[in-house]
Amino acid sequence: MAIDRDTARKVAHLARIRVDEAGLDALAAELSGILGFVEELNEVDVTGVEPMTSVTPMALPRRADVVTEGEDAARILANAPDAREGFFAVPKVVE
Repeated sequence: MAIDRDTARKVAHLARIRVDEAGLDALAAELSGILGFVEELNEVDVTGVEPMTSVTPMALPRRADVVTEGEDAARILANAPDAREGFFAVPKVVE
């Protein structure tokens, strides 16, 4: 997929990147190269390949699934910037 100058200008505008007229051709070429690479990736057969969380094998950290008391509101609210009547107090954001 080739990107033309007008599309490169539009992408730059949407990305809020200032690109002068002289740089639009280079930007269009770079974007075309990126899209070409992505199209190449679509040709890779990934049948049977498990999704990965990282390029290195690793296990996601998990916490123990344990039921706790959970009723320590005073300690939880001790660090709150504003707490009233046992609840977090937040400023009103919608009138």
